[in-house]
Amino acid sequence: MGSSLPLDLTGLLALAAGLGWASGVRLYAALFIVGVVGKMGWVVLPEGLRVLEHPWVLSAAGAMLLVEFLADKVPLIDSLWDSLQGFIRIPAGAALAAMALGGQGVEWQTAMAIIGGGLAAGAHLAKAGTRATVNLSPEPLSNILTSLGEDTLVAFVLWLAFAHPWALFGFLTVFVILLLWLLPKLYRLVFGRRRTQV
Repeated sequence: MGSSLPLDLTGLLALAAGLGWASGVRLYAALFIVGVVGKMGWVVLPEGLRVLEHPWVLSAAGAMLLVEFLADKVPLIDSLWDSLQGFIRIPAGAALAAMALGGQGVEWQTAMAIIGGGLAAGAHLAKAGTRATVNLSPEPLSNILTSLGEDTLVAFVLWLAFAHPWALFGFLTVFVILLLWLLPKLYRLVFGRRRTQV
C-alpha cells in the first residue's frame, strides 16, 4: 500500500470486488478505511470513489462505524442490526463496486455492480447466519470474539485488494465455494433449532 500510483485494471477489479465483499460484512468500516487510504495518499483512488475522501463523508462513515462496532458486540442486538443493515449493505456493495470502475465504461460498471452486489449479499448472509448460530450460545464472549474477527477480516480483505489483488481473487473464490457449502447447513441449524423450540 505504499504506492501512490493510480490502480491498473487488475487493481480496480480487486478494489471493486473487495469493496463489494467488505460491504456485506462491515459497510461503514469499508467506507472509512478506503476513504482514509485515499485521503492519506497511500493509493490514488479511482475518480468514482474519491468522494469517500471528503471530510464530511469520512466523518459520517466514522460515526456509523463506531455505532456498528458497538452494536455488533451485543448478542441479539447484532442480529437485529444485521437484519436492518441487509437493506443497505447489498445495494451499497453493488454501488461501490460500480463506482470503482467508473472510468471504464458503463459495461464494466454494470458487470461489477452485479458482482459486487452478489459478493455483498453472500458475505451478509454468511455473517448473519454465523452470528445467529453464535447467538444460540448464552455467553457473550463468543459473540465479541466473532465480531472482532469480522472487523479484522474486513481490514485484511481491503489490504489484499490494494496490495495483492490476485491473492484477493483467490480468497473470494474460496469464499464463494465455502458459502455454497455452508449456507444450507446454517439454514438447517438455525431454522431447525427454531422449529424444535416452537
